[in-house]
Amino acid sequence: MLTCRPLLLPGRGSPRELSCRVLQSPLAGVSDRVFRDLVRRWAPKALLFTEMVNATSLELGFGRGKVEELGEEPGPIGVQLFDHRPTAMAEAAKRAEDAGAYLIDINMGCPVRKIARKGGGSGLIRDPDLAARIVERVVGAVNLPVTVKTRLGWCGTNLDPVQWCRLLQQAGAQMLTLHGRTREQAFKGAADWQAIAEVKKHLSIPLIANGDIRTPDDALRCLEQTGADGVMVGRGTMGAPWLVGQIDAALNGRSVPSTPGPLERVELARDQMLALVKARGDHGLLIARKHMGWTCTGFQGAPQLRQALMRAPTPEAALTLINDQIRVLSEPASAPLAPLAHPTT
Repeated sequence: MLTCRPLLLPGRGSPRELSCRVLQSPLAGVSDRVFRDLVRRWAPKALLFTEMVNATSLELGFGRGKVEELGEEPGPIGVQLFDHRPTAMAEAAKRAEDAGAYLIDINMGCPVRKIARKGGGSGLIRDPDLAARIVERVVGAVNLPVTVKTRLGWCGTNLDPVQWCRLLQQAGAQMLTLHGRTREQAFKGAADWQAIAEVKKHLSIPLIANGDIRTPDDALRCLEQTGADGVMVGRGTMGAPWLVGQIDAALNGRSVPSTPGPLERVELARDQMLALVKARGDHGLLIARKHMGWTCTGFQGAPQLRQALMRAPTPEAALTLINDQIRVLSEPASAPLAPLAHPTT
């Protein structure tokens, strides 16, 4: 069981406390406001993040909605920024602070080629001096705590995660989240929790472990092996927004909320689709399709429902399909839930 004492991040005059040691990773195209509202049903005090925000795009006026809605967030919400320009990162951090961000996180781990090859995300691992300058500039621009999410290294032949993470700490990062894979691995292979444990021994700031955490048992084993101060879950929550709350309960010795059954999951898919359509109009249906595909699994007729939902031309048509499935699942003879296999995180 993890200690219940909050993690204290002093910042430069605007301290923050993390009472929940389970963080929800930013997920591009997934962790929007509607998704975060679902996660908070099970984990109201967890630190969640906006989708990644490109500092240069924000400077040009794009993606500001991700930042401007922060004041409406009912729980702690961090803004994760990425870019290779220190000035743009500092200005974006200040904008996020003014909008109500709980803290600022710098992405130095995204493996996507179009981001890394421009020097953002995991590309900064290959330029430690620039990475340190970015951390220093962002820390100097805001009063909030500044944290960093990163990976073990660029590839297996160029790997010194201890030196890399100590550099980020020395530059002013007040907490690190470390994904136990290299950029070269992306999301393949097993996360190296032992490497995270070695980094933890050499840091004085909190370290959050990330990678291959798909169940409460995974989180408990990860913390036991790494000695980390908490865990971050990412791809395992796609279609399973209850996972953060389940892990938080397990870490604190509380009764773990049960995994929603077929009926509850289809109702959840309905709620998410309706919220997305309300927020984004008909385009919300296109966004909802992938979520419904992840959530509507594990029961008789699920593949056919997913296929039909992918073809539904309007929100009204999709809602009819979902309501029909809800009526079927409400009958006593509905098939039991099959075990779920979460994507690798």
